Amino acid sequence: MHRSSFCTLASLFILVITGTVKAQGNTTPSARPAPQQLYNTIVTLDSLFFSAYNVCDMDTQASLLSDSIEFYHDQGGLMTSKQAILDATKRNICGKVTRELVKGSMEVSPIPGYGAIETGIHKFHNNQEPAGTISHPGKFVIIWKQTGNKWQITRVISLH
Repeated sequence: MHRSSFCTLASLFILVITGTVKAQGNTTPSARPAPQQLYNTIVTLDSLFFSAYNVCDMDTQASLLSDSIEFYHDQGGLMTSKQAILDATKRNICGKVTRELVKGSMEVSPIPGYGAIETGIHKFHNNQEPAGTISHPGKFVIIWKQTGNKWQITRVISLH
């Protein structure tokens, strides 16, 4: 093999390897998982909020929603009034809809100096429909703010 052919092959080999390494470096790593204690806290808070949601416990829901709530819904738009969210929940959800978290879908990431981000997949079951009606899963993001020992939801993104 001539020296020039060897150099060309070597250069091509280096380009292929460099391209492969670069392509691998562009993959998105999964988020850094939360410490177990934070994860457990958010799991408990999620359960507390949505248990209240499922049985129309408006006081518990109100206590866990920040006065500065922002609720982004891919079908309903943006709501920024805590009272309007509670009123809509009471009018449209109570006794009609229940939420189910898809097992194993929840992820929690810390936000240093603020709280945590909860992401996952959930289903909403319309209790007015016949039993066994399929509920399609949707993604969600909930941002929790910690002030002392108190946690509240400040932002929600709901995608169906």
